[in-house]
Amino acid sequence: MIEVKHLTKKYGAFTAVNDISFTVENGRIYGFLGPNGAGKSTTMNIITGCLAPTSGTVTVNGHDIYEEPLAAKASIGYLPELPPLYPDMTPEEYLLFVGEAKGVDGVHLDVRVEEVMKKTGLTDVRARLIRNLSKGYRQRVGIAQAILGDPDVVILDEPTVGLDPLQIIEIRDLIRTLGETHTVILSSHILSEISAVCDTVIIISHGRIVASDTLSHLTASADGRRIVTLDVRGPLDGVRGVLDGIPGAVGTHAEYGMDNCVRATVEMPSDADVREDIFRRFAAADLPIVQMTSSDVSLEDVFLRLTEEEETPPEADVPGIRAALDAAPDAPDEQAPPESAEVDADEAGAKDADSPYYGAPAPKKEKEKKKNADDDYTPLFGGKA
Repeated sequence: MIEVKHLTKKYGAFTAVNDISFTVENGRIYGFLGPNGAGKSTTMNIITGCLAPTSGTVTVNGHDIYEEPLAAKASIGYLPELPPLYPDMTPEEYLLFVGEAKGVDGVHLDVRVEEVMKKTGLTDVRARLIRNLSKGYRQRVGIAQAILGDPDVVILDEPTVGLDPLQIIEIRDLIRTLGETHTVILSSHILSEISAVCDTVIIISHGRIVASDTLSHLTASADGRRIVTLDVRGPLDGVRGVLDGIPGAVGTHAEYGMDNCVRATVEMPSDADVREDIFRRFAAADLPIVQMTSSDVSLEDVFLRLTEEEETPPEADVPGIRAALDAAPDAPDEQAPPESAEVDADEAGAKDADSPYYGAPAPKKEKEKKKNADDDYTPLFGGKA
C-alpha cells in the first residue's frame, strides 16, 4: 500500500526526519506515535506530497509520490492538523467544491457527498456556515473531505486536538468505522488515543523510528514484564527492606504516597505471579498492605522507555551558533542624548559672541518629515508608483 524508504528531511543543519523506513499494509489502523517535535507531521506531509524530502522515496500503490503525483495522491485522503476549511461555505457547499477538485464524477458527486455527510454525522448541519460550527463538527467536515472520493488510505494528523471529551469519543468511533473500509494512519502524541483505536503502532522519536509492531506485540516484547503495585502502611525503609528480599524481582521502587502509605512497585517476569509471596513477606514484617494490583506493561511504559533520551536543547540544533553567540562581545548600551543637548549649529552660532551670526535671531528649525509607510512602496508586476 504505502512504502517509505530511507526518508530524510533536513532544514539547514537540523534533521527533522532521519533515514526512516516503514510499510503500511491494507486494512489496518496505524498509529503514528511520538512526542511533540518528533517529526510526525513532517513525515505525514512528505507522504502526502505536500513537502519534498531531502532524500528517500515514498510509493503509494506502486506510484512514486513525486514521480507520479496524480496517481499516488488519488489513493490518499488527508486531514492535516489544521483542517483546510472555507468558513464562509456550508459543509455541503464545501464538500461539493472538494469533490469537483478531486475529479469525482459529476453524475455521482451529489450521491458521494450525501454518503460522506451521513458517515461523518454532518447531515443535520449541512446548511450551516462552517464558521458557526463547533470545533468537533469542523473536524468532521475535515474528515469528510478526506474520505470523499473513496481513497484507499486515510491519513489523519492529530484529529482530536482541542476537542472536549465527548467530541473525542465521537471522533474515535468515527475512526474505527473508517477502519472497516479504509487503511487509516492516525498521527498523534496521545497514548490513550492510539491504544483505543489502532492495531499497529509506529513510534518515532527525534526523527527516527524506534519501534514498529502490533500493539499486543509491543507490550508483550517489553522484556515480558508484569508490574505489581501496592500501597503499604509503614516506614519507607521497612518497605524497601522487604522489597529487596523478593526473589526474581527485575526491579523495585518505593516512595511515600497518599494517606500515609508507601507506594511500591515490583517488576517481575510476566510468567511469575508473586502476589501471594509479597503478601506473606509484608505480613511477616508487620507492614499491612492496603491495596495491591497487578498489570502487564502498558503502551505508556513502552513509549516512555523508548523515548526517554534527553532532548537536545534548541540552541544546540545548529552547531556553532551557540559558540558564536557566546563569543560575541556585548554591545554597549545606546543612550540617546538629552533633548536639550540637540542644538542646531546656526542656533549655537547666534549665541556665540565670536560668531558672525552673534545677535542674529536663531533660524527656525524645520521639523523632520515623518516617514510614511507608503514611501517604501515598490511597484510590482509592472505597476507605477
